[in-house]
Amino acid sequence: MVGNGDNGAQEWSSGSSCLVEAATRDDVDIVLNAVVGAAGLEATLAALQRGKRVALANKETLVMAGHIVAAACQGSGGEIVPVDSEHSAILQCITGRKGVDVRRVIITASGGPFREWSAERLEEATLEDALRHPTWRMGKKITVDSATLANKALEVIEAHFLFGIPYDRIEVIVHPQSIVHSFVEFVDGSVLAQVGVPSMELPVLYALTHPDRVPDSGLQPFDPVAHSPLTFERVRSDQFPAFALGVSAGRQGGAAPAVFNAANEAAVALFLDGRIRFRDIGAAIANTLDALGGMPGDTREAILAADSAARRFVRERFQC
Repeated sequence: MVGNGDNGAQEWSSGSSCLVEAATRDDVDIVLNAVVGAAGLEATLAALQRGKRVALANKETLVMAGHIVAAACQGSGGEIVPVDSEHSAILQCITGRKGVDVRRVIITASGGPFREWSAERLEEATLEDALRHPTWRMGKKITVDSATLANKALEVIEAHFLFGIPYDRIEVIVHPQSIVHSFVEFVDGSVLAQVGVPSMELPVLYALTHPDRVPDSGLQPFDPVAHSPLTFERVRSDQFPAFALGVSAGRQGGAAPAVFNAANEAAVALFLDGRIRFRDIGAAIANTLDALGGMPGDTREAILAADSAARRFVRERFQC
């Protein structure tokens, strides 16, 4: 963040404290939080406690501490508007409608680069393979999360807290074209979907203007013929254990979602450094949840303690 020093010269701030400083400035009305991982939690809470709108692309905030974030909103007048394309799609489908009218939501997943790989081939997956996403261009950590489908587990937990929808009414399907971003099924059987090319331009803009829309000439008109056909598949949970582990952690509650997130972050970091194999990510998450998933998670301090313990567990398991 750039600020003005006492002599009028511009100064740079760095470190985690500058995120909170930026998020709580008096001249800021909307905070766009796109920090990757648990590092985004403090800035989100600080902004909400100051009554600001948080345009949230940092899903880990809600995964780690959804109930604490919800309390911060209720006590201060702050609000969260999602930036993730899947949750933006859900919001666009339900805005102006009563929440009780929703029967279920269906989140789409691209399937990542390993969608059609066999279990035997996955054993040999390399970092280069994992970073070769077929439809989106993202940072390395998020791209690996897409390859393991851990990102979809994070999105299920996020949807639960954003929209107050029970886990048994949130589904995930694979949609390789990444054109349909989510479906919402209503109690009468009607289904709405938000459709668009895979670009973050629209969800970011909508998070800034919700519930209004403003003209944007940056995106080309949608051509349904050019983007046909659209296909859908079931998630292969047996090949991508991180997905089922994350959803189970969400259902368990307490510190389990924070443990899942921390273990995943630590394991992905080791994979990016070439210290573990792709398949080790799921194993690291499973072992960490078995050991620490029952930790308390009722306070911010307890959640941060679980986060630290999970990261330490993964590092010690791989002697890093």
